[in-house]
Amino acid sequence: MRRRRQEPGWLRGEPPPRWARIAPAVALVVLVLAQRITPGVELGYFLAGVPPVAAFAYGAAGTAVFAGLVLALLGGPWTGVAHPHGADLATVAAIGVLSVVIAWVRRRRDAQLVSVRTVAEAAQLAVLPPVPDRVGRVRCAGLYRAAQRGTLVGGDLYDVRAGPYGVRALVGDVQGHGLAAVGTVAALLGAFREGVLDDPELTGVAARLDRRLLADTADAADSGGASCARPELFATALLLEFPPGLELVRIVSCGHPPALLLRGRSVSEVAVEPGPPLGLGLTGDTAAAVTGLPLRPGDRLLAVTDGVTEARDAAGHFYPLATRIPVVDTPASADPAGLVGAVWQDLVTFTSGGPRDDVALLVLCAEDGTQVS
Repeated sequence: MRRRRQEPGWLRGEPPPRWARIAPAVALVVLVLAQRITPGVELGYFLAGVPPVAAFAYGAAGTAVFAGLVLALLGGPWTGVAHPHGADLATVAAIGVLSVVIAWVRRRRDAQLVSVRTVAEAAQLAVLPPVPDRVGRVRCAGLYRAAQRGTLVGGDLYDVRAGPYGVRALVGDVQGHGLAAVGTVAALLGAFREGVLDDPELTGVAARLDRRLLADTADAADSGGASCARPELFATALLLEFPPGLELVRIVSCGHPPALLLRGRSVSEVAVEPGPPLGLGLTGDTAAAVTGLPLRPGDRLLAVTDGVTEARDAAGHFYPLATRIPVVDTPASADPAGLVGAVWQDLVTFTSGGPRDDVALLVLCAEDGTQVS
């Protein structure tokens, strides 16, 4: 359940709010009534501000209507508004024309922004699509928040895929965040999806991801020229595998924060032998190790990125994920999607508005291992 960061309505193609559309009409009525009630005080010139206000909510045609109404009110003795001099009336007319131009430009720019946003969303969702509620025999839910405002994908990633060797999941955090890291995220996800189908061992999937980053590092160095320093691409990752017909999960950690095992009301870190991050060369003594964890019915696994574990409150305290889960894990959040949402809301409250780093959460719950995956 990857939720979007809230954007202004105009950026999502929605019409302006109702108050913005009625504000110009209300201003017209209020100014005319105020002028009739207080004939000794000249208020008519405030009408010149109505067309610019209308330009924020209406197109060129609507703004032109308000500009025409203002000119009619200033020129009509029946309104109670004093007649302006010719030069003053020309100034008000010029303001109206300028407001019409502004409204036209704004509408055109809004349409362009909506088009660009739609294309960007399609591209970003292709890179990191939402996790389905179920993959094989594993129920799952994920949540992602990019640190860079207005983006859907940053430097964190997750995926859950079914293959001939079981259901496999990935949670990772690449170097950097924001749009600069999207290319690395796309490369890792592509390599992971290939490994799910081709690599019989989970360590083989980790090695594939490592080779992908090494190859990208070499390509970046070659494209930069001999005079450029060799760039380094690395990522932490947690790989999980639910083999068919077995009540266990296999885990490989590549420098990533450990997963949490939720068993009833107890929460514990899954002890694994940590390996080096991806991109440093997983060979020989540095090869990733596999940890097997037996599972009981109802067990849930929560994997997160350091955007969660390193989030701080106003006093600088880190978010205590393991101790907060028993508090937020109520019967209403027993399913994976409910737990993900509860942890996120608690994290937003703890950090007074949300963490400043990319955040990814993934909850996995395997059902009866005898089912076909």
